[in-house]
Amino acid sequence: MASDLAILACGGALPVQIAAAHPTALRLSLRGVPHQLGDTTQEHRIEQMGALFDAMKAADVTRIVFAGGLARPALDPSALDAVTMGIAPKLMAGFKAGDDALLGQVIDIFEEQGFAVVGAHELLPDLTADEALKVGATPSADDLKDADRAWDILNALSPLDVGQGCVVAAGQCLGIETIQGTDALLRFVGQTEDRLRQGARGVFVKAAKRGQDLRVDMPTIGPKTIEAVVQAGLAGLVIEAGRVMILDRGATLEAVEKAGLFLSSRVM
Repeated sequence: MASDLAILACGGALPVQIAAAHPTALRLSLRGVPHQLGDTTQEHRIEQMGALFDAMKAADVTRIVFAGGLARPALDPSALDAVTMGIAPKLMAGFKAGDDALLGQVIDIFEEQGFAVVGAHELLPDLTADEALKVGATPSADDLKDADRAWDILNALSPLDVGQGCVVAAGQCLGIETIQGTDALLRFVGQTEDRLRQGARGVFVKAAKRGQDLRVDMPTIGPKTIEAVVQAGLAGLVIEAGRVMILDRGATLEAVEKAGLFLSSRVM
């Protein structure tokens, strides 16, 4: 039986997890965007959204999930079809704003075409952590203070559409996640001189921005995140309960245990 769901696949393991749980879903991708869904995936140009919408309607799709990491794609104005030309002003306005504004415009465009945008966490409820998650080592009192400081920083930045991650050591902010992403943040923190950490290892906190639409941009961690936290020399991670996805959960939690880190969740 055909599904009413389409998966727009980008990079990473999330599209694969969704496809495994929804094997009859229509698989879509954008040209030039790497993914792991295989040859049965339809590839469409971002400049030709009309063809994408037509393919979804022909397959009786009523819902779409955006899955995986995607950098802001470049547009070739000479390749725009009529439908994309009509929505281009809205897209361009989004490109000039923050990520939340751009993704909000994308959601509006798909909804105007009659498609409901659903979140990966709605299709795979076990992706997020509940408030009781505690894995690995026990954080020290200083680690907990650093986590509190990082929460405060992320809360303060949320209205500016900046930051899903922050690292704090000995009360000092060592880095904030910006458009370059988590990996770039943790690489930068790993290069921080020991004297600036004041003897503390530090804590990485990951949380959604206030008012963020979690259907298309829910923060994630996975095994590679744990590896990057180790390389950065941190003591552990704290994530927001219910609003951060744990990809490849078993491998992620095992990596935390093996590295001697701590991972816990809390309500922001």
